Amino acid sequence: MQPYLSFETDRLILRPSNLDDAAFQLELMNTPKWLDYIGGRDIKTIEDAETYIKEKIISQFERVGFGNYVAIRKEDGMKIGACGLYDRPELEGVDIGFAFLPEYEHSGYGVESARRIKSAAIEDFGITSLKAITIERNVGSQRLLEKIGLKFEKYIRLPNDAEELMLYFGDFSDENEAN
Repeated sequence: MQPYLSFETDRLILRPSNLDDAAFQLELMNTPKWLDYIGGRDIKTIEDAETYIKEKIISQFERVGFGNYVAIRKEDGMKIGACGLYDRPELEGVDIGFAFLPEYEHSGYGVESARRIKSAAIEDFGITSLKAITIERNVGSQRLLEKIGLKFEKYIRLPNDAEELMLYFGDFSDENEAN
């Protein structure tokens, strides 16, 4: 596997997810908020998580060079969440997303990691605009997206998904030109 970029903030290391993260991925993807806000992915075992990492995460890194980053606290090496840039076939453009274990929410880690990943999108990957999707009842996600410069654009439905989603968008081409 070729090395992909990792990133840092004052408190976090954001490194590409890999197969060693299967137990963490299993835990994160089965938290109540993940299941409610993002939706179940039928990840019930370490083997399911490994398959998901191989087929969804590693394959995207191989295809486009960016993807899902595990958020690791510098102070103790604890894996606390994930933030990343996603190239979803059902959504035109690059999507930013994030999720954290419940005990690490409301500590600023989400905003900190999303700001760093947004910066990486612009500076390292030349991405000039980002999208994000969330559901109406996920007010925390909406606020975080607004803090990093995305604005609500419209309601959408993805193929094979009955739930109406809120689409956020941010054009950062001016920020890219400033660097």
